[in-house]
Amino acid sequence: MTSEFQDIKQAAKIRVIGVGGGGCNAINTMMSSGIERVEFIACNTDIQALAANKATKKIQIGTEITRGLGAGANPEIGR
Repeated sequence: MTSEFQDIKQAAKIRVIGVGGGGCNAINTMMSSGIERVEFIACNTDIQALAANKATKKIQIGTEITRGLGAGANPEIGR
């Protein structure tokens, strides 16, 4: 009996995207704990928080609304 999965030669790609202050803090914690073979992506309105984040990829959102500052925990700004 053969399995259709026997020909898989590449492992799964895992990406973790942290959004906002809490999500970006979670990324830093995971990276500090030594998790391997995971791509970490930080997404935030706050440019200073992104600069301090350990993620290899960073996405700044809401540049026109927050001008690089945080959203101040206001979910309406995030919408």
